[in-house]
Amino acid sequence: MNDSTPDHDGVRFRTPTVADGAAVWRLVTESGVLDPNSSYLYLLLCKDFAETCVIAEVAGRVVGFVTGYRPPSRPGSVFLWQVGVDASMRGHGLGKRLVSAFLQSPGAAGADTLETTISPSNTASRGLFGAIARDIGAEMQVGPGFTQADFPPEGDHEDEELYRIGPLQADRIKQLTL
Repeated sequence: MNDSTPDHDGVRFRTPTVADGAAVWRLVTESGVLDPNSSYLYLLLCKDFAETCVIAEVAGRVVGFVTGYRPPSRPGSVFLWQVGVDASMRGHGLGKRLVSAFLQSPGAAGADTLETTISPSNTASRGLFGAIARDIGAEMQVGPGFTQADFPPEGDHEDEELYRIGPLQADRIKQLTL
């Protein structure tokens, strides 16, 4: 993804670099909602999976991100792993704009299906992805992803349902607000 020029509220979307890994990790840990992973993992995502990740920044400060990848066994899919928005930017549509930027990233080129997993209690994410499917005129299928039993017992993690949105059409994705 080429760096974008700042939009109407000063947000710029760009491809991450290793220097963004710590800021992404901080946003995840401060969110209180996202599953935190090691800081090392976010460094790897920003380095080795940069083409399927997006940073949103305002005046040089990271205020949102998307991490994802292309599943090797499903080359027609692009998997969105985490989307996070700084508390100061919530309620302004940044999550939807980040997903739009993700779907227009170099790593998503040619994908016909967007995949993600969402826990049943995460109404915000369910609403976000439902709105994206509607806005691009795509079907959204929800099926089993990971069960609570798949996660370590000490984590007390909810099920994660698999959401599949498609078919993706580049002209419809470009209509999403950026």
